[in-house]
Amino acid sequence: MDDLLNRTRAAVWHPCTQMKQLEAAPPLAIARGEGPWLIDPDGNRYLDAISSWWVNLFGHCNPRINAAITDQLGKIEHVMLAGATHAPVVELSERLARLTGLGHAFYGSDGSSATEIALKMSAHFWLNAGQSQKNGFISLKNGYHGETIGALSVTDMSLFKSTYSPLLRHTVQVPVPDARLAEPGESAEAFALRCAAALEAHLAGHAAETAAFILEPLVQGATGMAMYHPAYLTRARELCTRYGVHLIADEIAVGFGRTGTMFACEQAGVRPDFICLSKGITGGYLPLSAVLTTDIVYAAFYGDATTRGFLHSHSYTGNPLACRAALAVLDIFEDDRVIAANRLKSIEFTAILSEVAAHPRVCHFRHLGMIWAFDVADATPGFSTRFHQTALANSVFMRPIGGTVYVMPPYVTHADEMRSLAKATLACLDHPDV
Repeated sequence: MDDLLNRTRAAVWHPCTQMKQLEAAPPLAIARGEGPWLIDPDGNRYLDAISSWWVNLFGHCNPRINAAITDQLGKIEHVMLAGATHAPVVELSERLARLTGLGHAFYGSDGSSATEIALKMSAHFWLNAGQSQKNGFISLKNGYHGETIGALSVTDMSLFKSTYSPLLRHTVQVPVPDARLAEPGESAEAFALRCAAALEAHLAGHAAETAAFILEPLVQGATGMAMYHPAYLTRARELCTRYGVHLIADEIAVGFGRTGTMFACEQAGVRPDFICLSKGITGGYLPLSAVLTTDIVYAAFYGDATTRGFLHSHSYTGNPLACRAALAVLDIFEDDRVIAANRLKSIEFTAILSEVAAHPRVCHFRHLGMIWAFDVADATPGFSTRFHQTALANSVFMRPIGGTVYVMPPYVTHADEMRSLAKATLACLDHPDV
């Protein structure tokens, strides 16, 4: 294992990592996975409490997803989607359309790519509609939508953004309805509507140059699992419709059951103009993202002129292996009634975490669907690394975001495993050096 760690430090540039820190806090070497468990070369097991960056839904080495990919390997591994098509991409597009109420899925490889696609589609739609001045974008404060140039332009996290600010396009951020920011005695719903009033004020003066408003529905993930009331989504949909601005739902992290419904927008009863999907779409197996939109948007690109079409692509668009993995994921959702089962698990797991919620270091304990989070009031610099290392010593893989600890386990996690996770979390909170 030491040899593997030395080789990774010498050859691999790890994401979202200051590489020098790997000298003191080496990455976890993984040899294999089994259900919600990660297993190192020595056979030590670690509960994957954050679903390997929120992508794993049904456990590592899931036999049904394995079988689907293996079957597809014997047919066609990849064919370019420009000038060709195949059954997995057609079926996946049809099923996503039924689930979202949107259509004509356009595929990418990851969440940032999905954001880029949606932003470009929106601006291009207005250009094709003769309104080229509508090319600006609004997003929520503290939001995260990816780290490519367009996605970073609508992201509002200085850690990721400030270094590259000379490369980015100017965008506007409006107040976020994060329930933690409400005034004393103000309900989450009332605060959400107050924030929506600020969105309305901006749109009233700037709709003519605004293409779209992009947001993470109900939960802002990378900023620390900031949660807000669905009334904001309902009002945002009303305002975008009134002022002729697209609503882009970035469901990359919160889609596929994470918030308790298949898609978070369902909890507000709204349909966006664009929905961005990735992460859980393949159950954590293969890179894939999709953007679905309305028939009105699609029709604006349909015509004889090539330049009127949406000329965005990458070599692995709609890869058959990734699409088969995604279809297997949707089969599991349907066959196992996963959303209903998760509602019961959500109640049970919240009860299991009650002692964590009551810990004196914990504040703003919050929960939605299969996501739990809390802030550590006395967290000092380096807290996240210390917590991560202590959790590993207790056989749990967790990575806090600053002073926020969150749990987003695979859906195959059982109560006994959740109790072990709660015990490990308490051990971290009680550790004198964390």
